Amino acid sequence: MMSVGHYLALQPQSLTTLFHRYSLQLQQVDSAAIPGSWFGYPEAGLIANRLYFHRHTPLHSLLHEAGHYICMAPERRQQLHTNAGGDELEESAVNFLALLLAAQLPGYGRARLMADMVEWGYSFRLGSPLRWFAVDADDARQWLLHYRLITPQLEPTWLLRQQEPLTGALQP
Repeated sequence: MMSVGHYLALQPQSLTTLFHRYSLQLQQVDSAAIPGSWFGYPEAGLIANRLYFHRHTPLHSLLHEAGHYICMAPERRQQLHTNAGGDELEESAVNFLALLLAAQLPGYGRARLMADMVEWGYSFRLGSPLRWFAVDADDARQWLLHYRLITPQLEPTWLLRQQEPLTGALQP
């Protein structure tokens, strides 16, 4: 059994830099009580623009919760405390975006996040995150394009979701 990647596996500055681009602040806690964590220890927690974590928090959890923050509508972001909410399509977009953000982290990357998702028990319609990302995630990709959160080249735009797209969706 492989263990999932944890915060300690990276240079902390790489996560800080990544999330700072979204005005999301990392806050490490030393106790098992992680503020804003929906699932409890060791999962990351969200309150306002703060992403709480323990040194044993899995990286997939940090990326997933950051994805929620980025993808949620502004009015939900303003009220954010623990429950990110959202619908099934937004959840798919969060997973897709997490995979793109993982590629921005030296020493981690998309393939490792996919392996961690499998290890942690994420489920995908086609059985694996790789197959989902390659052939079944067009709805998530289109959603992210619609809200201008990614480019047609599958790069983050470093924008937070607005209520409606800023000037129309980016087209592939």
